[in-house]
This record gives sequence, C-alpha cells and structure tokens, in this order.
Amino acid sequence: MSRSSTRFSRSRALVPGALAVGLLAACATPPPPPPAVPTTTGGAVLRDWRGVVTAADRDRYQRRDAAWTLALQQARRQPGSGSLSGLGDLIDPDAARSPVAPPVGDYRCRTVKLGSQGGEDGLGYVVYGWFACRIERTPAGLKFSKLTGSQRPGGLLFPENDRHMVFLGSMALASEPAAGSYGQRPDRDMAAVLERIGERRWRLVIPWPANESNLDLIELVPAASTRR
Repeated sequence: MSRSSTRFSRSRALVPGALAVGLLAACATPPPPPPAVPTTTGGAVLRDWRGVVTAADRDRYQRRDAAWTLALQQARRQPGSGSLSGLGDLIDPDAARSPVAPPVGDYRCRTVKLGSQGGEDGLGYVVYGWFACRIERTPAGLKFSKLTGSQRPGGLLFPENDRHMVFLGSMALASEPAAGSYGQRPDRDMAAVLERIGERRWRLVIPWPANESNLDLIELVPAASTRR
C-alpha cells in the first residue's frame, strides 16, 4: 500500500471518533436560554407577575371564571344590599375592552361584592358607596390604591394583554396604615384583574376574596368625571 493510501485510511478511521466527541460535547453543554424580555410601562421595568405571584393567588386567578359563575348565580337568586339593576357592564363577565391601561390620577371608586361564602344563608350581593382611589406612577410601574374606607387594597398593576392587567397587592383594614408590599402577609395578599369596561370606566375583578363574598368588583371612574 502506498504512503498516500495509508494516510487516507487513517483519516477515515479518525472521522467517526471526531464526530462522536463533537456530539458528546454538544449534549453536555446545552445552549443558554434566551434572555428574559423585560416588561415596561411608563419607562419603568417590571418583573413578570408570574414570577411574583404566590401559589394560592395563582390558583385564584386561574379559577376566576368559576368565581364569576357562582357569584352571579348567588347574586341573582339571593337577597342583597343595594341595587344590581344600574350596574350594567360592571357585572358583565365579558365587558372588557381594549386598550386597558388607565391614566394616572385620582379616581372615584366603589366596591360591589357578589356571592356569599356562607352559601344560601348569606347576602347575594352588597353594593357600597363611593370612596377615593388613585392610580400613580412609581419606579416599579403603575400602582393602584384605595385611599378611604374600611378595606383599602393597594398594589402594582402588571401589563398582561390589551384587555387586562394583573393586580398583585395587599389589604389594609380599619385604621391600619396603607397596605404593605405583596407577599409580606399571605392572609392579606390579593390577586385581581384590571379591565376597562367603558369610555372612562374600569373595574378590578377580585376572585375568591379572603372573606364574605366569592367575587369582589371595584369600579373606578376618574374623579373629574360627572358620571354618577
């Protein structure tokens, strides 16, 4: 056999080994995942709410359709406090419109509780009066706060899609100071969805609240609005 033929045979013998080494190296070191894309609102960078929400609140969020169904059934067949007849789109599960993002400023807000955790023995609904709320821009993003009343939620609004934002917050009661950060007190944590339901009208949908009802709605209209 000639010297050139010997070199060719050795090269062919080395190819399978080289390929095997290359394949093993590729398997041992997978490519890094793509970098996370930050969510921005008003110049602030937000974490994805899925990396912040607790397991309990994620479950409430995922079961919000069931909360709507049960709460409306109870509200329509059980006695309540106030009137449902004038609420219109506020109690329509499919009323969300785009775009959702609310302007910064002061708002008038009221809470409507639907359904009863006490079953048939409780009130089917309660419509409360108007209080003061605010949407403000913070370094962490948009923040919602209810400023007056005995139950005062506050927390951040996370962009989700063109029809809703996700609210993660906490509840302050009675004469307590403003609500603390989400995750500090699991018994006060809240997860909700913010939706626009009119030209100058929004709602926070709070499924499976900690007490009393099966669905809470907080209606928001700008404080300067003449709507009653």
